[in-house]
Amino acid sequence: ILTSDKVTAVKENAALPSGYSLEQNYPNPFNPSTVISYQIPVSSHVTLKVFDILGSEVATLVDEFKQAGSYSTAFSSVNSSLSSGVYFYRLTAGAFMATKKFVLMK
Repeated sequence: ILTSDKVTAVKENAALPSGYSLEQNYPNPFNPSTVISYQIPVSSHVTLKVFDILGSEVATLVDEFKQAGSYSTAFSSVNSSLSSGVYFYRLTAGAFMATKKFVLMK
């Protein structure tokens, strides 16, 4: 903030993540929805997909170019035919890939 040509305060920007990270969803187990959080340290094309226990893709949550930063994405089973069970979600960003499992309980 400039006041009569003097700096009186400096607004700091939120720090960018220092590395890639895929967090465990919350809540887990879930019904009917959950939140998946992730961080990317550099801008890149990001995909976040959900797979069933057999490895078949059941949903694409993110498939776009993202700026470096922290993100959260909701996953809902309300309008799907998914049954109770174990599912996996996979984050791919540049050369980074991570997979975590979660449980849907209907």
